[in-house]
Amino acid sequence: MKRLNFLRAFYVFAAVLAFSLCLAGCYGASGSGALTGPSGGDSSFGNSSSGEGSPGPLSSGELPQNGLQVHFIDVGQGDSILIRQKDHSMLVDAGENDQGDVVVSYLKSQGIDQLDYVIGTHPHSDHIGGLDDVIQSFEVDRVFLPPIEHTTATFEEVLDAIEVKDLSLTLPQVGDVWELGEASFTILAPNKDYGDDLNNWSIGIRVEYGDNHFVLCGDAEAQAEADICANGLPLGADVLKAGHHGSSTSTSDLFLDQVAPSWVVIQCGKDNSYGHPHKETLEKLKGRGIGVLRTDLEGTLIAASDGEEISWYKAEGGFLSPSAEESPAAREETYILNTNTKKFHRPDCSSVSQMQAENRREYTGSREALMDDGYSPCGQCKP
Repeated sequence: MKRLNFLRAFYVFAAVLAFSLCLAGCYGASGSGALTGPSGGDSSFGNSSSGEGSPGPLSSGELPQNGLQVHFIDVGQGDSILIRQKDHSMLVDAGENDQGDVVVSYLKSQGIDQLDYVIGTHPHSDHIGGLDDVIQSFEVDRVFLPPIEHTTATFEEVLDAIEVKDLSLTLPQVGDVWELGEASFTILAPNKDYGDDLNNWSIGIRVEYGDNHFVLCGDAEAQAEADICANGLPLGADVLKAGHHGSSTSTSDLFLDQVAPSWVVIQCGKDNSYGHPHKETLEKLKGRGIGVLRTDLEGTLIAASDGEEISWYKAEGGFLSPSAEESPAAREETYILNTNTKKFHRPDCSSVSQMQAENRREYTGSREALMDDGYSPCGQCKP
C-alpha cells in the first residue's frame, strides 16, 4: 500500500525534534495537556511449563478490578504487555507475526474493546509483528513508535494498519508523562541517535500507580540503559521487565542499581535458540536477591497492584504470591549505611572499614525501605 506523506514526515520530524531537544537539554520537562497530549535462574514459583503463545483462561473478572493490572502475555520468543487501570488500557508490543491472533484473543478474553495507547517499542518483528492485527481489531486512540524506520514487510504492515485506521503517530519524547486512568507512565527512552542498532532505539516507560512502579524498556541494551540512567528521571521500580528477553547484553549492573527492582519478569520462548535468558543474567539477579518470573516457565503472568502491594497470578489460574512483600528485596537484612554518600553496604564490604565513624550507621530492615529513603546500593558489594 502506498505510504501517506504524513508517515514519512513523522520520521523526519521525530528525528530532528528528538535530537535537537537532546542537544538543548530539554528532556527533563514533563508534557502538559489533556486528552490530546501528555498530562504532565529459574522461576521463584516452580517450574510449570507452558506452550508458546498460549495464554490461559483466567478472566478479567477473577482479578482485582480497582487497581492496576500488568499482563505479561506469553507470546513465545517475543514481548507483549497489557496494562490496564479500570476502563483504560494500553498495549506494549505484540510478539511475532504469528502471535497477532494470540494477542487479540487474549485482549478480548480480558474484555478489552478499546486501547488508549499502543506502543511498538522498536521495529524488530518479535515486538511489532502482531501490532497490525491489534490495530485492525480494536479502537486505538494513540500509537507510539520510535523515530527509526526499518525496511521489512512487518514494519510496513504496521504502518499500513495505522494508515487504514486513519491514526497518526506520536513522538516518544523523553520526560513526557501520559495518563492511564488513575495511573500514568513516563517516557524514559530513546535518548539518542543509535544508528542502525534497533534494540537501543527501544521506547522505555516507567508506569506509576500509587506507590508501585514498573519499568519496561523493550530490548534496550547496556548503552541505552546507561543513557536512561543519565537522563535524570526517577527509575526506582518494584518490577522490571528484563531487556532483550534476559540477554546478557541488557539488565546491566548500573541499570539494576538505579531501578532496584523486587521482581524481574523475563519474556522469552521455551527452549529458544538464543539461549535466553542467559546464565549471566540469572546469576546476577540471584546474587542481588531479586525475584524472577519467566513466561517460558509460567506462561502469561499478571501483576495486580492496589497502589501499595503487588500480587502475582498466572493466566492459567493460580495465585503466585500474596504480595510483593514476600520478594527477597523486601526481606529484612542488616546493612551498613554511609550517611554521607547515601550508600548502603553488606557488613563484610571492604568499604565499611574505610568509613569515617560519624558517617557509619548499622541498619536492619528491607532494601526497599532504604531505597525509598534515598539510599543506593554499593557498586562493589552489590547488596
